[in-house]
Amino acid sequence: MFSFLAEKFQNIFSKFTSSTISEKNIQEAIDEVRLALLDADVQYAIVKNFIKNVKEKALGQKVIESISAGQQFVKIVHDEMTSLLGEEEQEFRLHERPAKVLLCGLQGSGKTTHAAKLALYLKEKKGFKKPCLVACDLARPAAAEQLYTLAIQAGLDCFRIEGERNPLTIAREAISEAPKQMWDLLIFDTAGRLHIDETLMKELSQLKEYVKPQHTVLTLNAATGQDAVRSVSQFTDQIGITGSCLTMLDGSSRGGAAISVVEITKKPILFEGHGERLKEIRPFHPSSMADRILGMGDTINLVRTAQEHIKEEDAKLLQQKLRRAQFTYSDFLHQIHTIKNMGSVKQLLSMFPSIPGLQFDEGDTELESVEAIISSMTLEEKEGLCELTPSRRRRIAQGSGTSVKEVDRLVRTIKEATKFFKQAPKMKQLQKMMGGLWR
Repeated sequence: MFSFLAEKFQNIFSKFTSSTISEKNIQEAIDEVRLALLDADVQYAIVKNFIKNVKEKALGQKVIESISAGQQFVKIVHDEMTSLLGEEEQEFRLHERPAKVLLCGLQGSGKTTHAAKLALYLKEKKGFKKPCLVACDLARPAAAEQLYTLAIQAGLDCFRIEGERNPLTIAREAISEAPKQMWDLLIFDTAGRLHIDETLMKELSQLKEYVKPQHTVLTLNAATGQDAVRSVSQFTDQIGITGSCLTMLDGSSRGGAAISVVEITKKPILFEGHGERLKEIRPFHPSSMADRILGMGDTINLVRTAQEHIKEEDAKLLQQKLRRAQFTYSDFLHQIHTIKNMGSVKQLLSMFPSIPGLQFDEGDTELESVEAIISSMTLEEKEGLCELTPSRRRRIAQGSGTSVKEVDRLVRTIKEATKFFKQAPKMKQLQKMMGGLWR
């Protein structure tokens, strides 16, 4: 999502060639930072304060020995951006049972989908046994039906009353039914607003007063413009939110809303939705977001994703094989399956720092071709027990629906990798990389 801003910041940082920090070079860089943030639709008052803080910190510091002025300026901008986004990750705590979460927001913010995502996340990560989605959105046609469909997909319960027009009645019945059904988590999906409507806000306020949720979460489409972002401050004033969730972070908007929301609402961002699938939700980490905005990748969430899908014993076994130069096509196929479970290749590679001119659009397609090639091999071929002669390569290409050229490229890749690992003394760098994931 932040490709626009990341490219802007990378260009700014690349021009910072001076070895010393001076008022002149700081002012030049800051002017460009200001324009980048305004172009990204960040609120003017927020940009003004951000620039003021960056300039004061930059001019008030001496360049550290062995670190360039440019690197130090990047750190100052990164630290200030992290501060703007909320400093630290906020733990989402729910102590009561049944726990109750009320979702609110503008129409089109992805609130109904987020309700299912959040319930599934809390079930898998926080130990809730039987969450239930409560359909209190009676304003949008088929909203209750959509929530029910999502609940079925996620393996969750859904409470709705067909024909009922009062959300308070539905909430009351759901809370009453919770002990009988053994629901330990209730997530209330409420009607979205096209704008701040006093009648609808009063209805939401009454619903919150009755439900008494532990969390009232504002869902906000990350592509939302500043006019809508300003209007959501009314949710803080009139309803009293405990935090927000950014949805649709996989979109292509400029990201101004994401940067502005904490400063405007004075409440933390709790979660972010980064894809369409129900499992594509994660806790919001300010430093991770700052990394992405500045084009530094997203190593925090990359490591988290790896920890969820790669077992420590598997990583150690792979490390041993690489050290002994015994990496086979079967091992490669296993790693492909692991990567596919972690998400799309394009999404995973986007977590690495920006590399100008490097595109990842064909990543998933290339993995599928490699998977097909290895799957067309015999067991002996997969384990590297026989030479892949030209006739074998032609057979593999035909069986996998690929070309001999693609098979040759895979063979060459495996051979080069094996040669590298065989020659690398003690594999210190690899050991550090592999071990670092589980410290």
